[in-house]
Amino acid sequence: MKVTRRKYFEMSAVGVLAAAMPVSAISAAEAAKQPNIIYIMADDMGYGNLGCFGSTTIQTPHIDRMCAEGIKFTDCYSGGSVCAPARSTLMTGYHLGHAPVRGNVGTPLFPEDVTVADVLKEAGYVTGGFGKWGLGNQGKQGAAEEHGFDTFFGYYNQVHAHDYYTSHLFRNSERVELEGPAHNVISYGEREKRTGQYSHYAIFDETVKFIKESARSGKPFFCYAPWTPPHSKMDIPEDDPAWALYKDKPWKPAKAKVVAAMDTMVDRQVGEILDLLKELNIDDNTIVFFTSDNGASRHYPGLLDSCGAFKGIKGSMYEGGLRVPMVVRWPGKIKAGSESDLPWYFPDVMATLAELAGVSKEVPKDTDGISVVPTLLGKGDQKKHDYLFWKKAIRMGKWKGVGNPGELALYDLSKDIGEENDLAAKRPEIVAKLTAFMEQAWTEPRSQERDGQDAAN
Repeated sequence: MKVTRRKYFEMSAVGVLAAAMPVSAISAAEAAKQPNIIYIMADDMGYGNLGCFGSTTIQTPHIDRMCAEGIKFTDCYSGGSVCAPARSTLMTGYHLGHAPVRGNVGTPLFPEDVTVADVLKEAGYVTGGFGKWGLGNQGKQGAAEEHGFDTFFGYYNQVHAHDYYTSHLFRNSERVELEGPAHNVISYGEREKRTGQYSHYAIFDETVKFIKESARSGKPFFCYAPWTPPHSKMDIPEDDPAWALYKDKPWKPAKAKVVAAMDTMVDRQVGEILDLLKELNIDDNTIVFFTSDNGASRHYPGLLDSCGAFKGIKGSMYEGGLRVPMVVRWPGKIKAGSESDLPWYFPDVMATLAELAGVSKEVPKDTDGISVVPTLLGKGDQKKHDYLFWKKAIRMGKWKGVGNPGELALYDLSKDIGEENDLAAKRPEIVAKLTAFMEQAWTEPRSQERDGQDAAN
């Protein structure tokens, strides 16, 4: 049994001995009630890039159907505005004042850090990850298979994930060669000839394979799918059906067409997974989440309007960098066509999935997350955050502060979603309260050891 972060710091010598002993499995009756969990997270897909969130130019019929059959969260946020911090908060349940990885500087998770996958394994789940990890390199202490994943396939290093035509990916830190014939690729809107596999196709195939094999095993499964599109280099095979929908658009810059096509490609694959769940007869016992890791890397005003009505893009502390689409579907459990403006964020994912799996007790006691299961299922009282925290931003109810403590700009999101009207001078008492919360939330990061992972987005 893994000695978790909580147990690492709190157990006595007797407790450590006990931790090495096998734990009792949950009962068969409890296991039968556990839902399969699929968490799909696109990379840099803006809030405004989905039809159900207002896009009129990008075709996303399958995610729109998810939305119609499930719940749409209008006020969901990433835990950070760039790759590694966002994933750190998602995996560990800590906000950026406490998270183990707080910047894109190559720091890994440590062995004692508890992840969502660790918690779900305690509940008897088969765990698989497919896409971009970003929290530790292959073969190192932060590698996914060292943190609760039975299988991880894809990119470990986020710099490696910039290339859709890499020569290789990794499966549980073992190199997997990607070979294929020469074919035409649309890169940044221009045709190129490339040799090899389009990496996302390989990652999607492994995602599907894991779902099929896990369903046949009869055990509940957790499929974490941090897919890479539409991040970084804008590449898509010319013969992908999604490209045909946009290739003749007179859009400038031309790479906006590739972003749209990549989004539609992801949407098609989400639809294939939803269809697969029905084929496997597990649709009613599988909850599917769809989100993005942070805001869009570009807005493309007048074409895609990727950040919707929000100010800022990926990397900023404004809504355009932090607010993300979130759609959740669970037939028969989540009311179809629901919508919620509950403010929540990635640190809440661990608590939420643990409650769904029936193992809330396995969540470390000092995490910052709150389960949103009452809102998902429309049952019980929903606990709410006093505030949502990022290092240089904070939200408290309708109020949003941006900047360093003592230098905050203040916005009323109920009237100013574009964060244009700074009210700090008019509402100093709100600024003071937000500043106090920010100072309370921040702790100095622990000493970090680099494991060879380069800084990048």
